[in-house]
Amino acid sequence: MALLTTTIGAYPKPDYVPAISGGQSRGLTRAEPTKAYDVFLSASPADAEERFTRATREAVRDQVGAGIDVPTDGEIRREHYVFYHCRHLRGIDFGRLVRKSMRNDSWQAEVPTVCGPISAGPPFLPDDWRCARAASDRPIKITVPGPMTITDTTADAHYGDERALGAALADALNVEIRALADAGCAWIQVDEPVMARYPDKAVDFGIDNLSRCFHGVPEAVTRCVHVCCGYPAVLDEEDYPKADREAYFAIADGLEAALVDVISIEDAHRHNDFGLLERFATSRVALGVIGIARTRIEPVDEIVARLEEALEHIDRNRLIAAPDCGLIMLDRATARAKLANLVLAARAL
Repeated sequence: MALLTTTIGAYPKPDYVPAISGGQSRGLTRAEPTKAYDVFLSASPADAEERFTRATREAVRDQVGAGIDVPTDGEIRREHYVFYHCRHLRGIDFGRLVRKSMRNDSWQAEVPTVCGPISAGPPFLPDDWRCARAASDRPIKITVPGPMTITDTTADAHYGDERALGAALADALNVEIRALADAGCAWIQVDEPVMARYPDKAVDFGIDNLSRCFHGVPEAVTRCVHVCCGYPAVLDEEDYPKADREAYFAIADGLEAALVDVISIEDAHRHNDFGLLERFATSRVALGVIGIARTRIEPVDEIVARLEEALEHIDRNRLIAAPDCGLIMLDRATARAKLANLVLAARAL
């Protein structure tokens, strides 16, 4: 039986929609996270919607064409994987930007401010899922940023306590996640890369808030968490600030006990000690076996070898083959080639 395959989140954007990540910097800047995006949306809402729909369906078809079993919507509508969701939450002010150091001071950016009680606005991700779902009969995974990651990517001028802010964010995210589940989305992923940056906080309260995101979600929904260790500023940069390599071990037991079914971790850019996989006794693991910030296309036999090594430490039915993270930094042709080899390797097993 071939291993199940999935992607993580973002997919390369075509040149007719705005982008900011990696080499894709058309129309948006990190310093002003929404201004250019808002101009794009308001200039011609109907045209913007047509472009987003077209690009989303192209992204899904690319992934399905490569053979991916559980593709994502490509996060095409998102100017940023955190800010997109924050714009739909009450209590966050994008007119009040604050410069902040994030991810253990690995980078700085202008971020919006939490200025009042956090609550969910009208549901919006079910429409994103329906748009992507129209492109394929395969299950479409939708992603949301997690409470710890939103906390680290905003400035708090209201709660004054990360645990309390995280709990409020988890409750608001839960409203959106349950709306997704009610709409029919069967794969939902919470992105929490910040857990790898602050493993002590993750163990103290972050993992509890992760579970809080999934309260009341039907068991038929596959509940995922993604924890990566950081992107570089540019493609093919090898020496850049990543989370500590021991962070996964520090949070493994907590994630195993959390209200999640799939734990997604990176392994391609920096290999793990596969003793880590033995810490997950019942959870499935989506293992990153293709790089998302390297232009080199991993050969099939190389991916097979790494997956075979992983299978010495985890049951076959609990291993999923995946990229390290989202593919937004790559061009479309490179992303397709990497995914095709990923699928061939999974089938070879």
